[in-house]
Amino acid sequence: VFGEEHLETLRAIRNLALTLISQDELASVRELQQRDIEGTRRLLGEDAEETLSAMHNLAITLKRLGDTSASQELDEHVLAVRRRVLGEDHPDTLKSIGNLAVTLQRRGDLARVRTLHEEALARCRRLLGEDHRDTLQALRNLGTTLRQQRDLAAARPH
Repeated sequence: VFGEEHLETLRAIRNLALTLISQDELASVRELQQRDIEGTRRLLGEDAEETLSAMHNLAITLKRLGDTSASQELDEHVLAVRRRVLGEDHPDTLKSIGNLAVTLQRRGDLARVRTLHEEALARCRRLLGEDHRDTLQALRNLGTTLRQQRDLAAARPH
C-alpha cells in the first residue's frame, strides 16, 4: 500500500526484525535491519533519530552474530552523531555510551570501557542524582569493569 520507501513500511520491517530476533533468526534480521537503515537514511537523513535507532538495532544484531568489529563501527558512529546533534547530556547519548561500552567489553578493551563508564557515571550523577536508577546502573557497570580489570580496591565502593 505505501511502497518500499515509506516510513510505515520501514517501521513494519523494524517490527518484523524484532519478531525474528525473539525467534533467534539473526541471519534474516541483519538483512531487514540493513534495509531499515538505508530507507530511513534516504527518507529522514543520516542524523535522524530513527536512522540512528535502526543503526543501533543492527549493532546489537551484529554483536549477537559475533561481528564485534562491525558492531563497534556502528556504535561509534551513532555515539558521535548523538554527541553532535543531541549533546553530551542527552539520555540517548548516555545510552549510546553504554552500548559502545558493551561492544568494547566483548572486544576486550577494558581500559576504554572503564573510561566510558566513568564518563557515563559522572554525567548521570550530575544530571539525575545519586539515587536515580540510571546512576545506579552506571555505578554497577563501572564496578563490574573495575572488577574485570582486577582493580578490586576501586571496585569495592561501587
